Amino acid sequence: VGGKWCYEKIKIMRTHIDYGIYFNSDFCQIARIENGVPVIVESNLMKDSMPLCVVINPRKNIIVGDAAYAANIKDKLRLLKTFGKDDSNSYCGFTRTLGTDIKYYSSILNKDFSSEELLAECFKQLKSFVSDEILNSVVITVPDKFINPQNEAVIRAGKMAGFKQIELVQKSIATSLGYGLDSKHKDSFWLMFDFGGSTFDVTLIKSEEGILTVKDIDGDNWLGGKNLDEAIVDQIIIPNLQEKFAIDSILEDADKMEILKNAVKFYAEETKKKLSFEESHCIFSYFGDLPFEDENGNELAINIEITQQDLAWVSRPIYQKAIDITIDLLKRNNLKGKDIDAICLVGGDTYSPVLRKILKEQITDKIDVSIDPMTVVAKGAALFASINDLGMAQIASTGTIALDLKYESATIEEHTLINFKINSALTTFSIPEKVYATLKRGDKAYLSNKILIRDKKATLIEVLLNQNESNYFSIILTNEKGDRIPCQPNQFKIIQSDMADDFPITLPYHIGISKYCETEDKELFQTIKGLEKHKKIPATGVINGFKTRFDLRPGVISDVIRFPIYQGDYNAEGTDPLLNNHVVDIVISGESLPALLPANSDIDFTVKVDKSQLLTFSVYIPYLNHTEECTIEIKQTKPPTVEFLFKEISKAKQTAKRLNATNVSEKLEVLEVQLENDKVSADVKLKIFDELRKELLKLDSAIKTAEWPRIEQELKDAFYEMEISSSNEAQISEFRFTIEQILKEKNIREAKLMLVEINDFNGLTTISDKYIDDLKGKLVLFYADNPSMGKERFRFLLMELIRIEKNKVAEDDKMKVTDLLKKELLKWK
Repeated sequence: VGGKWCYEKIKIMRTHIDYGIYFNSDFCQIARIENGVPVIVESNLMKDSMPLCVVINPRKNIIVGDAAYAANIKDKLRLLKTFGKDDSNSYCGFTRTLGTDIKYYSSILNKDFSSEELLAECFKQLKSFVSDEILNSVVITVPDKFINPQNEAVIRAGKMAGFKQIELVQKSIATSLGYGLDSKHKDSFWLMFDFGGSTFDVTLIKSEEGILTVKDIDGDNWLGGKNLDEAIVDQIIIPNLQEKFAIDSILEDADKMEILKNAVKFYAEETKKKLSFEESHCIFSYFGDLPFEDENGNELAINIEITQQDLAWVSRPIYQKAIDITIDLLKRNNLKGKDIDAICLVGGDTYSPVLRKILKEQITDKIDVSIDPMTVVAKGAALFASINDLGMAQIASTGTIALDLKYESATIEEHTLINFKINSALTTFSIPEKVYATLKRGDKAYLSNKILIRDKKATLIEVLLNQNESNYFSIILTNEKGDRIPCQPNQFKIIQSDMADDFPITLPYHIGISKYCETEDKELFQTIKGLEKHKKIPATGVINGFKTRFDLRPGVISDVIRFPIYQGDYNAEGTDPLLNNHVVDIVISGESLPALLPANSDIDFTVKVDKSQLLTFSVYIPYLNHTEECTIEIKQTKPPTVEFLFKEISKAKQTAKRLNATNVSEKLEVLEVQLENDKVSADVKLKIFDELRKELLKLDSAIKTAEWPRIEQELKDAFYEMEISSSNEAQISEFRFTIEQILKEKNIREAKLMLVEINDFNGLTTISDKYIDDLKGKLVLFYADNPSMGKERFRFLLMELIRIEKNKVAEDDKMKVTDLLKKELLKWK
């Protein structure tokens, strides 16, 4: 107006992602940064969260959220009328099968949905709650124990929902931000105790001189609130119905029993929530609410009074699993509960008085209840998003001066510098001869000096920050006369925090390969150097010295080498690779090679992990002086069959019995019972497989512990027998030197080979007169050192040797006598 800009109309442009999404098996939330503070974006029903549920209605519409959850309850009850003869078109709890090839069929649409497709529908609904700006970028939290295929599935779901820029962050990191920005804890240890709907994560974080680092992570991808719901159904609701009504035929049919459990699970969820705040709760339904009759033609109804004590009896074993994992994590870090400054709770189930009582009894009473455990993750995700830049393509420049800013988006300093420069290439405004910049802090309590900035030349402006806050600054550009000039970006944010300088984003698993181990004569898991568990990410690892097993011909697509990559937990090193999580195969094909690569050529790999834990690979081939990006084959996990699980559990039980591993045997028995009871459930099969793999890792460790002492003793015995039997001192000396090296290195493979060689040598020894004479001398010396052998026994053995020496004795008789002597000496050894 009149040659001046109407500045009030200029829209604030975000320069950081600023939006965070949290999801578990039950619900999801979205939060954003508003005036430097994380705020939950309410749903269309003015709620903080939205049920993670999808329903296809008869009109072929996809319903998501609260309406879907209500429809899901009705749908599960409807199935009781026919016990499964009609198909269900409602889906909840599908996040437990992310990263797998499990499909959810819709009879209405005649279509299969993957887990990520259903999750994408929920993300779309969350996105729709933001009505005042276009949302293209987001940070999404994932459980700490998610493996790479699951993280990839979340990324795909985000892309299906229309997000152009997606960053993943571990829930523990988001929680740390949610709790840590206002925290006064310093030089101490924290525990992030996250008991979610479908996963449990516990993270040990150390605060030292204002810097936070992740020390250890553990958890269980199959432990959470859903287990509590199932326990209430299995141990309270179903037994009560069985006591009052004739439903044995239903309970004996696995399919029908599953339908009944799903139908009454709503009552369990409601009970769990009520008893978090009340002393008792009545589960009640009218006759006819459960739309089927028992074997006597009676309608069913529920009327059960449940107290806090009843819930404690059911839930304590489930909570105890989480407590045991936490205690183990503390033990391997040489810590006790008294060393923990605070336990920060995450998840609605942590409101439970039962859980909080167990935590106080077994770990510490220092439980931080200052933050809402239901919203802390989403808000923390938004805070994490606020220090992640938007992609430059999303920052438009329309009739403004474009600025290039460089600064630390998070810092522990009270003063920091902002590097300013005008970007004339993107500017769509006539740049005045002189442009001045002033920075105004959002609380209006601080204004920087006015500084002259220039095109293509950097200028530094110092600003003062409020401590432990998100500091927003408006950028005020003026010309020489003091007239305002529009610019983009026109604001920026810096977080001042004790934890900002060394943000603890780390690898939750070792990333490793399958590599042949000569000492054990088999393939073992080997961590890639630079990609160890708890390594700060982004990170880079290098694998050197791989050898090709055959020729790779240039241009031949069928000439392929695959290198499997695995993720393994803290105890993965040196284990069977198949007992760890297979992530991806690196694929090298002759199709892209410039020339023939002969067999036995060296290959060097570089593995990069970004902030979202996603992997990229490049390969260098010294022989060809050739570098290229590797093809990656990401495969969805296939759930194991019931037959496979029964077979593997049976084999593991036999091994556990042989090793006398009682604890493992007991857990395998429990898994076998679970498999028998729930063998139709896909997610239960995945859960059982995951727990079976943990027990197999324990057995793998036990086998190694037992194998070396046994082989060591066999080798010593065989060598001692050779010393007794042989008069070839040169040969014995050579064997002795080699065996000493084997024992020093504890080389199982070489020990086995040496045993074969010694046994062959002992079997080929000829019983000559010199040999008998040598044995007599050894017997005399042995008796002199070991008089406890007894005079009578010594005389008997000596006379037997003299008999062989002076008489013509058959060869087999000589063998018997010498064998007897060797056994006698070995016994007394």
